[in-house]
Amino acid sequence: MAKDAKKKKQQQPAAGTSAAGDPKLPSVANHPRAGAQVARAKAWGGLAGFALVALLSWRAGAPVTDTLLRALAGGVVGYVAAWAAAVLVWRHLVIAELRAVRGHRAAEASRRAAQRADG
Repeated sequence: MAKDAKKKKQQQPAAGTSAAGDPKLPSVANHPRAGAQVARAKAWGGLAGFALVALLSWRAGAPVTDTLLRALAGGVVGYVAAWAAAVLVWRHLVIAELRAVRGHRAAEASRRAAQRADG
């Protein structure tokens, strides 16, 4: 039974891709620059959250163990918040880039059609 499940899993294309393996829809994960930028934002968000909460807890006079636990929780929250913000921004950027490319191609096609009509 496990062999049948493996065969079915191998035969089905991944979500968001066609049988040929090319992406159907644009995504942040498939963008050449977005992946690195999102990873960088997550790292900085986690570090900033950790440092900010550690500083605030230390200044409030919390014990070291409580300070570190709070800082760890702040780092996780900063990581997730930065990830969500980066994905939101890049989602809009990917759509804007696609619209720009589509407009450029349409202008190029109309320019070529005008040249054919004149020539």
